[in-house]
Formats: sequence, structure tokens, C-alpha cells
Amino acid sequence: MLLRHTTKEIKERNALTINPAKTCQPIGAMYAALGIHNCLPHSHGSQGCCSYHRSTLTRHYKEPIMAGTSSFTEGSSVFGGQANLLQAINNMFTIYDPDIIAIHTTCLSETIGDDIVQITKKASDEDMIPLGKHVIHCNTPSYVGSHVTGYANMVKGIVKYFAENSGEKSKRINIISGWVEPSDMREIKRMSKEMGVDIILLPDTSDVLDAPQTGKHAFYPKGGTTVTDLIAAGNSKHTIALGEWATKEAAIALENKCKVPFALSELPIGLRATDRFVQALAKFGGVKVADTINDERGRLLDVITDMHQYLYGKRVALWGDPDHLIPLSEFLIDLDMKPVYIVSGTPGKDFEPRIRKALGDRADETRFKYGAQADMYLMHQWIKEEPVDLLIGNTYGKYISRDENIPFVRMGFPILDRIGHSYFPFVGYLGAIRLLEKSSGCSWTSRMRSARKRPLNW
Repeated sequence: MLLRHTTKEIKERNALTINPAKTCQPIGAMYAALGIHNCLPHSHGSQGCCSYHRSTLTRHYKEPIMAGTSSFTEGSSVFGGQANLLQAINNMFTIYDPDIIAIHTTCLSETIGDDIVQITKKASDEDMIPLGKHVIHCNTPSYVGSHVTGYANMVKGIVKYFAENSGEKSKRINIISGWVEPSDMREIKRMSKEMGVDIILLPDTSDVLDAPQTGKHAFYPKGGTTVTDLIAAGNSKHTIALGEWATKEAAIALENKCKVPFALSELPIGLRATDRFVQALAKFGGVKVADTINDERGRLLDVITDMHQYLYGKRVALWGDPDHLIPLSEFLIDLDMKPVYIVSGTPGKDFEPRIRKALGDRADETRFKYGAQADMYLMHQWIKEEPVDLLIGNTYGKYISRDENIPFVRMGFPILDRIGHSYFPFVGYLGAIRLLEKSSGCSWTSRMRSARKRPLNW
């Protein structure tokens, strides 16, 4: 359904969200769990909830998403889901043989108040968890936070369950990845290898949600962070946490539990954010910046110069995850573009000061909103008041793009109507070049559209 009913008149809304710029917590928890090797996510709630989470991830990644569910019935909804979860744990270990079952809760089980710690202890006491296997959990009610919050909660749970400090520090560096594509995680590993830094990346969905087609079915693909590396993360000499909303709590938990200090940084999207990531790798890894990395940066600068004529002064509307929007806004400023409208459905009081810092002198000229009423309806109203030249965000901006005839670069989660986005990175210098190429192509399309509206000059 197109959005031509959207009004220009903006009214304050305190209890109504229309077309939210987010999805729910369990989806993020499920995605994070898939970044662990031989891990089977489990949704403690109804079948319908689990089906929604799996289908959304499947539609985005175009890969089959495996997960278990407690299959709540009316009885479970009233009396609690302990019996269902115990049966599910026994069935999954018996039939599917995962190394880890990662349980996340849903609205239903959270409202009932199921005690997952007590239930998993009961499963352990009754020998339902085989020797060498693990059951972990996090709490993810959908009526709080967003998919980013759910991802953060599961990553924190992974760290709390597995990381151990043996007393002997290693030379390795932990990188806790925010919510990015498998290709982005692969790019982070490649850049670290080019720098000569030995890292533990967690979670790691590369070779899980972009695993190669071999002609043979593998229930658990070869990718993902191993249990050995998760435990060893407690002995690393430092942690780099990429993205405050998705990784900060996990980094704090790791420092508190294993005394591993951390540095919080933005996702390496764009020029300056990637510079900071590379400098952090060099500093904590005790290495120099590799010549190959410097060459990649130089090529990005060359492309910025070449594309400047197409991008200068273009007005841009952005929406999505705060960990994406902050470095992306900074990059657009570097390109002499104008991010004029910014919306994130993910709550967090740090968003305003962080986005203002990224925007610099343009902060007072930019409209931005975050939290419950920061939705696509508000974004459309702003655009109707004063149009933009380019849209950057997830699939749900396509309706605004169609209605207002505005070019659209798909970035973030979910992307349901395109393929290939999970195979090409947006992070790093190479990812920034890709973003430039897509944006400049759209800007050229915008010029052609505008030209066709004008009368021909014979």
C-alpha cells in the first residue's frame, strides 16, 4: 500500500507509532546467536513469533534460518512454559545435536514471567544437557527496545556465559561486532589480517548466512565464532567494541568478568570512522598501518574527489539503526552532502549528543528523532514539507521513494526486495567506495528525472 494518505501537517504523537523504523528484539537475538558456530537459536514463546523472526531473517539474507520454538499453547500462556522448554531442550539436543542452544524470550513468556535461569538449571540437574553442550539465554521482550537491543542482549549473554580469564593474557584482540552484514564481518577480519592483528570476532555470521553452495546440506554451516574462541576472549589483551548500541553492554560485561579493557568505537562506515577503527587496530595490536590499507584509503579519497560534482549539496534523508546512522551522517558531511532528516526507532538517550557531534556545524539544520514515535510516517511528513534528493535506509523507504519519486539507496535491516546486499560490505574503505558508487548512481538518476520534467530546449 502506498502512502499517499500521509499528511503534511505534523501533530505530536505520544502513544501511536505508524510504520516503525525498527523490528523487534528477538530477531536481533536470533541473528547474534547465528554468529556462533554450531549454535541453534531457540524462541521461548509461540510458533507464530518464531515463524516471524525466522521469515524476516530468511527474506533479508535469502538463506534458510534454523531455530527452535517452545510452541506455546493456551495452557502454556496461562501456566508458564517450563514444561515446553524442557521438552524442547531435550528434543533439540537429541535430534539436531547443536553445541549450543541460545534461548531468547518473547513478549508472551516475558509477560508470564518465566524464569529461564531456573528452567535451564532444572534441565541440567535432570541431565537433559549432554556433557560438553551448552544452553545460554537472554531476555528480549518485543515491547521494549528494538532488534538492535535484542542483538546487544544476546551478545552480552554470550560473553557472560563463555568468556573465562585463565590468568594468562594472550596477544589477541577481541572485536565485538555490531549488527552488520556477513560480508561486513568478513571485511573486518580481512582488514585485521592485512594489519597483522590476531583477532577474535564475535559474533561472526560470515560463512553462516552467506555460506557457499556446495551441493551438500549442512545443518550447521562452517562459519561462526567457536566456543574455544569465546572462552579465549577472556584472556585477550584488549577489546574493540564496534557500535555503542549493539556492543557496549557486552564489552562492559567482559571487562567486569575477565578484566579485559575495551575501547568503544563507531562501526567503520565511511572515511573518518574507518580511520578510527584502523588506528585502534594499530594501537592495541602494536602494529603499523599496512601499506595495503593505506592504498585502499587513497583509492577512497580518489573516488570522493571524482564523485564530488554529483554529490555536492544533495539533501539526504536517513533512517535505521543508530550505530549505522552516526558514522553514515559523518561520512555524508565529509562528502559535502546534507543529511537533513534522520530517524531511528531504537531508543537511547545518547543518540542526540552523538548525532550532533557527527553532524558538526550542520546539527542545528538537521531534523532528527529517535525512539517510539520516530517512524516512517514522520519521515514522510518531513519530506512532504520539504523534499530531499536521496533516501538511504531499509526496505520500508520504498513506499516514500515511489510516492515522492526520490532515488533510494537500500542499506541496513531489513532489505526484503533486493538480493546481494549481504555479499558486499559497507564497512571499511572498500565499503565506503561501494556506498559512494550507489549514491552517485542515484544522484545521476535524480538529475535525469529532473531533466525529463523540464521542457525540451530545442
